[in-house]
Amino acid sequence: MVKHIVLFKLKDQNDRQKALDALNSMKGKIEGLIDLETGEDFLSSERSYDIALICTLKDKEALDFYQAHPVHQPVKTIMHAIRSGSVAVDFEY
Repeated sequence: MVKHIVLFKLKDQNDRQKALDALNSMKGKIEGLIDLETGEDFLSSERSYDIALICTLKDKEALDFYQAHPVHQPVKTIMHAIRSGSVAVDFEY
């Protein structure tokens, strides 16, 4: 199993729902993507990011498949347009 975690800082806080809707739109549409969770930061501290994406995937091959999948591509485009930054970690467990 693989966890794919991405944290996003948004350029404009008014885009929170747009980000969540885009990310959640992938649920159940990509083979090998077992679970997808999103969340909004509520602390708004100096080191906080605004949106979290946590994906559980079957294996490394499923992560590669997810990255290139046609359902993921427009979501990437949206997130690149509205984010000011992002960080990610991928690990097996």
